[in-house]
Amino acid sequence: MAEQHRPPYRSPYRPQHRPTAEAPAGFAAALRSAVRGEADFGPTARALTTMDASNYRRVPLGVLAPRDADDIAAALTVCQEYGVPVVPRGGGTSIAGQATGTGLVLDLTRHLRSILALDPVARTATVQPGVILDDLRAAAAPHGLTFGPDPSTHSRCTLGGMIGNNSCGAHSVAWGTTADNVRALEVVRYGGEALRLEQGRALGPYGVRELIDAHLALLRTGYPDLPRRISGYALDALLPEHPGGPDPVRAFCGSEGTLAVVTEATVRLVEAPRARALAVLGYADESAAAEAAPGLLPYGPLTVEGMAADLVREPAGLLPRGAAWLFVETGGATPAEARAHAERILRAADAVDAAVVTDPAGQRALWRIREDAAGTSTRMPDGTEAWPGWEDCAVPPARLGPYLRDFRALLAQHGLRGTPYGHFGDGCIHVRIDFDLLTPAGVSRFRRFSEELADLVVAHGGSLSGEHGDGQARAELLPRMYGDELVGLFGRFKDLWDPDGGLNPGMLARPAPLDTNLRFEVLPKRPVDVEFGYPQDGGDFAGAVRRCVGVAKCRTEAAPGAGVMCPSYRVTGEEAHSTRGRARLLHEMLAGEVITDGWRSTEVRDALDLCLSCKGCRSDCPVGVDMATYKAEFLHHHYRGRLRPVAHYALGRLPRWLRLARPFAGLLNALARVRPLAGLAKRLTGITPERAIPELATETYSRWLRGRQGKGTHIVSSSRVVQLWADTFTEHLSPQVGRAAVRVLEEATGRTVLPPPSGVCCGLTYVSTGQLDRARAVMRRTLDRIGLLPGHPLVVLEPSCAATLRTDLPELLPDDPRAHELASSVRTLAQYLEEYAPDWTPPRLDRPAVGQTHCHQHAVLGDAAERRLRERMGLTGELSGGCCGLAGNFGFEKGHWEVSVACAEEQLLPAVRGAEPGAEVLADGFSCRTQLDQLAGRRARHLAEVIAEGLEDGRP
Repeated sequence: MAEQHRPPYRSPYRPQHRPTAEAPAGFAAALRSAVRGEADFGPTARALTTMDASNYRRVPLGVLAPRDADDIAAALTVCQEYGVPVVPRGGGTSIAGQATGTGLVLDLTRHLRSILALDPVARTATVQPGVILDDLRAAAAPHGLTFGPDPSTHSRCTLGGMIGNNSCGAHSVAWGTTADNVRALEVVRYGGEALRLEQGRALGPYGVRELIDAHLALLRTGYPDLPRRISGYALDALLPEHPGGPDPVRAFCGSEGTLAVVTEATVRLVEAPRARALAVLGYADESAAAEAAPGLLPYGPLTVEGMAADLVREPAGLLPRGAAWLFVETGGATPAEARAHAERILRAADAVDAAVVTDPAGQRALWRIREDAAGTSTRMPDGTEAWPGWEDCAVPPARLGPYLRDFRALLAQHGLRGTPYGHFGDGCIHVRIDFDLLTPAGVSRFRRFSEELADLVVAHGGSLSGEHGDGQARAELLPRMYGDELVGLFGRFKDLWDPDGGLNPGMLARPAPLDTNLRFEVLPKRPVDVEFGYPQDGGDFAGAVRRCVGVAKCRTEAAPGAGVMCPSYRVTGEEAHSTRGRARLLHEMLAGEVITDGWRSTEVRDALDLCLSCKGCRSDCPVGVDMATYKAEFLHHHYRGRLRPVAHYALGRLPRWLRLARPFAGLLNALARVRPLAGLAKRLTGITPERAIPELATETYSRWLRGRQGKGTHIVSSSRVVQLWADTFTEHLSPQVGRAAVRVLEEATGRTVLPPPSGVCCGLTYVSTGQLDRARAVMRRTLDRIGLLPGHPLVVLEPSCAATLRTDLPELLPDDPRAHELASSVRTLAQYLEEYAPDWTPPRLDRPAVGQTHCHQHAVLGDAAERRLRERMGLTGELSGGCCGLAGNFGFEKGHWEVSVACAEEQLLPAVRGAEPGAEVLADGFSCRTQLDQLAGRRARHLAEVIAEGLEDGRP
């Protein structure tokens, strides 16, 4: 055994660090002079790191993004000198409060993201702690390898965070926990000392070996034997009889940043099956599914995941019959082998119903239900909030069925509800519970329930944490699981590693009480006076902001396929420009401790400035955060009674200016082609100089339609008409879309399109710039003039206007029944044709299509009808997801050009540039068409234009 490291003696009984309101004098300057990374002690950086994905909140002194291991060592040296505690922060796996703290946060995700080595022969990789799991898996994939543990947050969680929490994921039945897959660690202790941990070498700091040798009997008998025992320190890994010898790496995994900071890790890679199949087994209830799970393990599955029907909010057409399901994934060298493996499991399972899914798209759709559960389970079916805190207890798999029955009974006894799901093959259950964490009585019940549940888990031979660590949520209860003597040993182990108590104090050893530091304590006790109705949150803006629980799906850096969220984060890589980051800033704005100027906050304003209001989070966020609405709300209050940016007047009130400009369209177009005049106009209106000014229509859509039909000569039955909305963009900027839609609607239905009433507007541009008083006035005028015909839908061609009418209109006028009536009547062109002309045969075009599904359509309206219509027309290929980057006023405003272009370059522009000759370029949104015209020089068309052209060509 190699010699142990012997640092200078420090008493293990020095007092623990206490929260401090501000950094010690000279600390910030000393830190900045010692490191190359960015140190930020401003309110934005602090506000962004007050919370993780838990119920807890602590305000740090500042945030450091170290550039390398030397930076980490220097920072830990300075922090020890000034007595400042340190919280290492990775991302994506902490849901118990362990990534929050009052000292210096080390953001290991910004710079320490390199895969330093990958050896396919040895099947190992050496990584820095900020490496995202999916990036490692992508690097290993060409060699037929992968990293086994895979939490549902694999698209954004980091290896450092996984090591800190000993994360597991769905495939742990095949490949184990993170601790099972780490070979060596480079770590730095508080004070700056670097150590290397490797099996067969030193056990850690001086004194650890003696501590273990003095307590062998306790360590041999004090730990439950189960695959998902994550709670506490794994001191049993240091026993001499451990296979291969004492393993300090395994003992370090799961230490939650309390011992040292990881700077480098060598991890094991495993062979990835070339093909996979998914056996989906339906059962009568979750207990039946849980009791069936252990019997499937001898068949060697890759996963055995379980969930009950109360987690499935959408119609479960993909799922077989049952009230609970097991997802059992199998692998093989070929698809046939993987399928045969799945069918063997299916035959062995005593299921109510079952199916084997082999196509990758079907498997992804099913896994998406499971992976989004950490978010979707935070809302009960009736909209009630549910919270983590008892997220991942684990019991022996054979005890899971009885445990779940007892767990449900305990919930009922306390009048609580939750939706269990999780890793049934490992006996690990995730659940979010509708605790009342807003009132003293509710918090007291939270404590009583936590204590009784801890006793229940222990009675079934389980572990309080089966995946994501103890943090503050459970560490106080560890004596119930391990006893006082072993927990006392945890404290002594912590003190040998960190005698100053500077690393993540309050976690694992000498933990803070589980009912303190709750993040809800600081929020207003009464509803905030706001403009939108927030119907899903009881009219409470704080409740809307509370939706964000930190799951961080918005922090995914890879292109989201058909999804949208969150384009500004993917472009900037900055937490402040993610949906979660903005929600955190709004939370701190309401709290008033870090961000102290409320609605006037410049920190919140600056973070929201790059929000494109794409509404992608409304659908893609598992908990339905709607940052576009929150942004409009904030801008309304922020600029109330004050001068706004000039672009708000120019672009936010665009419908008014376009109506006034209508008689002068030809002249204005000519002037806009004179470069100096156009430049002056853009400077005066706040438009970025790189943008071209769109051309105005010399004949509006409504004028064309009235001229076509003639005044008073086209009287038809009210049952034979179509109501087509004349949105601002179709009316003044692209009337050819309206003309094409008229042609299509008349051909498909035999009905007459009614001329639109004058002066109607959905209010979109007013909403997006936060001019909500004006938006409400415009909407009321529209309701007065629209004159909806009962039983007749309203066809809206511009997706952003359709989304505004569907959502913003009733949420800004919640007490006006006409607003809800109009909202429910909105249809896209494809939706209307499918509903009112189901037997009509569209023209067959048989050519590839590229382009983009409008982000508002994706988020609010859905595009299923459009997909089916394109298929019937022979328009093949998938449209891009993401956001075009123009996004109404956003891409025109000064200061947004680079972000706007980068968003377009993510998916849309590469898809269009790479399209084969003759491909149809589709974009139903005016913004998307404008972006393609100005950045790619390609004319995109609305689907209505493409159909109308086919009709003109006489295609069958």
